[in-house]
Amino acid sequence: MELLPLNFLPVGCTARVKQINACGALRRRLMDLGLVTGTEVKAVRKSLSGDPTLYEIRGAMIALRCEESSKILVERSML
Repeated sequence: MELLPLNFLPVGCTARVKQINACGALRRRLMDLGLVTGTEVKAVRKSLSGDPTLYEIRGAMIALRCEESSKILVERSML
């Protein structure tokens, strides 16, 4: 399967985290939010301006800006 940045995941679709291409404080923050390899993520809603996007991660709703979500590579789930 092809990897894509999380910010390209269409609303309503689910994917699994495969890689985080961030470092330092941003990497730590993303991992603290539960974004680690293998985590399932669902794109729930985009704001009216398109940024940020609301994601469901381990039962919690988390809003991420495109700048942050572009550093997370995911593999789209085929359901």
